[in-house]
Amino acid sequence: MGKYARINLTEGKVQVENTFDLVPEDVMRQWIGGRGLGVYLMLKEVDPRVDPLSPDNKAFVLTGPVTGVAAGLEAGRWVSVTKSPLTNTVHDSQSGGHFGPYVKFAGFDFLIIEGASEEPVYVVLEEGKAEIRDAKDLWGKDVHHTTRILEERHGKNAKVAAIGPAGENLSLLAAIINDMGRAAGRGAHGAVWGSKKLKAIVAVGSMKVPIGDEEKFQEVLRDAVEKKKASGVTNEALPNYGTAVLVNIINQAGIFPTRNFQEAVFEEAENISGERIAAEILVKKQPCWGCIIACGRYTRTRKPFQGEGDGPEYETVWALGANTGVGDLDAVTKANFLCNELGMDTIETGNAIAVAMELYEKGKIPKEVLDGVELNFGNAGALVEMTWRAAYRSGIGDDISMGGYRLAKKYGMPEISMQVRGQSLPAYDPRGVQGHALGYATSNRGGCHLRAYMISPEILGVPEKLDPTSTEGKAPLLKEFQDVFAALDSMVVCKFVTFAYWDKELAAQVSAVTGWDMSVEEFRTVGERIYNAERAFNAMAFGDGEEYDTLPDRLTKVPIPSGPSKGQVARLGEMLPEYYKVRGWVKGRPTRETLERLGLKEVADRMEEMGVLPS
Repeated sequence: MGKYARINLTEGKVQVENTFDLVPEDVMRQWIGGRGLGVYLMLKEVDPRVDPLSPDNKAFVLTGPVTGVAAGLEAGRWVSVTKSPLTNTVHDSQSGGHFGPYVKFAGFDFLIIEGASEEPVYVVLEEGKAEIRDAKDLWGKDVHHTTRILEERHGKNAKVAAIGPAGENLSLLAAIINDMGRAAGRGAHGAVWGSKKLKAIVAVGSMKVPIGDEEKFQEVLRDAVEKKKASGVTNEALPNYGTAVLVNIINQAGIFPTRNFQEAVFEEAENISGERIAAEILVKKQPCWGCIIACGRYTRTRKPFQGEGDGPEYETVWALGANTGVGDLDAVTKANFLCNELGMDTIETGNAIAVAMELYEKGKIPKEVLDGVELNFGNAGALVEMTWRAAYRSGIGDDISMGGYRLAKKYGMPEISMQVRGQSLPAYDPRGVQGHALGYATSNRGGCHLRAYMISPEILGVPEKLDPTSTEGKAPLLKEFQDVFAALDSMVVCKFVTFAYWDKELAAQVSAVTGWDMSVEEFRTVGERIYNAERAFNAMAFGDGEEYDTLPDRLTKVPIPSGPSKGQVARLGEMLPEYYKVRGWVKGRPTRETLERLGLKEVADRMEEMGVLPS
């Protein structure tokens, strides 16, 4: 779109500037946009050692060149990038819905939000203009109430991203919720907005996203649509049953973490499956902007957990369901609705509650602090109760709001939090999927399945079926996945397209939209540059490296007790040396040679000055 906005909340000033004046086009090509541009700007403008909740941290709202161009590319997404208060890492959190394209339609490629306001504010983007508005009347309201007020105020075409009470209260579970049910969930980005007194961003606009080569674009669009229609995942499974179609598949593989990863098979999995959602509570599909896959769900639950709204997704029914031992679909979905309304990450929330339940069952949480709640695994009422308590930091909810790791540490059992870099793990037990285990351990943003979805080849057989119990060849394949996903996250498009096509098609789409003629090799190099830049930022932030590339002892030393993956543990030691070799890292940090090969000499110089560049 050619414009970005720098929004200084301390001074209450907005500057709208030319995108390429800040990031020349040759530099933009090295990062593409989205996640890549985010880490580039973080390295340029933010001290890696900054306190994430201080005014000196910045929050970036970014789109990619493909965002909002046309239906069929699954490009209805946007990215939040900041330094996470949960992990202390550079962190990107991505979200679907409609908000991302409307940032483009309002005339902006990205926003730089800096400083902090003394009073609550929100930002309006409209037809190339950006303005800070008073939000005192919105502070304290939940996401849904806030969104409805702003839609009424700015018109039916206004798209809203907002924080709820969790973000206002600086909970480390806090997410940014757009379109009332889509979350930039991971990493407590909502708390960063809360620390800045930024309640919401409203995007209104009708500008058209320019395309570099229209003829080539129509060609890649047709190819993308045809390949998604030919894929059983993108044309059948996801449209019919949503992401929760994975519940039975992963449970049957024996890697469905249950009761805080103490087990890997959930006896009530069928009750919270995508098939059960479709049969009992589904109202309609809820696709993102321009999406032909339409995996999103809109559901309605029944008494005593009555409600309606977006979701639940696979990760959500796992985190709030199997991981807490709750097999009541209505209760799990109600907790999901509360997360949407109150502004919380369902994965971190479910993990924190599961940790609290294990602590309770092991006698570590005194009953007197629970106000009569029996916080045991499988208690559906306690699940719903603890969800809203965490947002408002009420009673034991104050401890839960810190996230699973800090909660477990407070009560003297940090080892029972299943996390990497302070971020709780998602819905796959890494003991039974070795490549995925390596992906968890080496994820720059903390425990995450979306840095490299090795479940695809190890369980689903896409593009080919690999033995999930083998460590052989997993390191180079993981690097490929991490690099391609980093570039994809910078376009910005949905990862589900990778069930239908890979880097060749993605590079062609970038080329058609931008006119850059980007080769597959260049596309992969962009991803490699991003992954190394993130790790370099983290090394400067807190010394990230080899000691953080690990998993909790429960996952590396305690075998899965039962089920199809019985006896398995995560064997990181067999893969990490090869991974570091193919990455060009020493002890978990990129070398000068690697950084300079990727055009990151200045980053290498800074690392050397700070004493964190490996010799």
